[in-house]
Amino acid sequence: MDGSAEPRPGAPMKVADFDFDLPRDLIAERPVEPRDAARLLHVHERLVDCHVRDLPDLLRPGDLMVFNDTRVIPARLYGRRGAARIEATLHKQETPQSWRAFARPAKRLRPGDRVDFGDGALPAEVVEKGEGGEVVLRFALSGDALTEALEKIGVMPLPPYIPRAYGPDARDRADYQTVYARHRGAVAAPTAGLHFTDDLLARLAARGIGRAFVTLHVGAGTFLPVKVEDTRDHVMHAEWGRIDRAAAEAIAAARARGGRLVACGTTALRLLESAAREDGSVAPFEGDTSLFITPGYRFKAVDVLLTNFHLPRSTLFMLVAAFAGLERMRAAYEHAKRAGYRFYSYGDACLLEHAPCT
Repeated sequence: MDGSAEPRPGAPMKVADFDFDLPRDLIAERPVEPRDAARLLHVHERLVDCHVRDLPDLLRPGDLMVFNDTRVIPARLYGRRGAARIEATLHKQETPQSWRAFARPAKRLRPGDRVDFGDGALPAEVVEKGEGGEVVLRFALSGDALTEALEKIGVMPLPPYIPRAYGPDARDRADYQTVYARHRGAVAAPTAGLHFTDDLLARLAARGIGRAFVTLHVGAGTFLPVKVEDTRDHVMHAEWGRIDRAAAEAIAAARARGGRLVACGTTALRLLESAAREDGSVAPFEGDTSLFITPGYRFKAVDVLLTNFHLPRSTLFMLVAAFAGLERMRAAYEHAKRAGYRFYSYGDACLLEHAPCT
């Protein structure tokens, strides 16, 4: 497919265009071991079944892989407002003391209410109430003290598609974190990175494939369903990201030597594209991004994308359809289903070569 049938920039698309049947048993509940033993579908001119450990042979010396080094915090909290049970999933830090959160049941909360999380170990006040169950919580602790309290009483915020009878367990604390996670602040994992091991990183380096790290604190908004019918009506939640000067210089050097920019995950891609100039160069960046990528978007920086298999009607499937072509991704996903690939956060991966619209 040459991309000629793909939508033009700004063209309206129905969310139903991104729907497909996904059997429940294809959603992975645990990752494979070792991590790089996960399957990998190479999507280019044809579909090739591989494994993540084959990545050094699928990329080229001189390419640069860009990883999101955010670290997931235990962002799901359980508490009480009086006698009422409250669950809150933090999704974006506003100040050292306050977070935006999705609360359930939100109808029980009003500004000024006090919620005691962790049997009273972490009190918080509701200071704002928005739509869709969103609230702003101001905690009694701030900064590092708040982070330490979350580590003690919070649980890992696994997506709702991974069932646990008694909630996330000790294994999830390790499994739902990349081996290179550094900067705490994400409430969802950059899941393409979950496939990497120290050995795989070393083999990539030995092959002459460079690496750079950026930070995007992934928010729980990534799990929100798209409830509108037209993609133009969907509003993405903002997420905070940073590309430092060292990463920007590594990207420029890779470009200068003819290397490709390989994004490890949709979060790294969205941050790179948010910072990219029209000529494809990437400047240092720090701030919020709410970039929503659908078919018709003109990619400026990223040449190759490593990503997991995503759910139907999701913003993530829309992004990969924009990157590699909607019909190509439909065909790839049908192949993956027939071949028994595992989907979503703990599932398998695909390596996508950019197919620009013409």
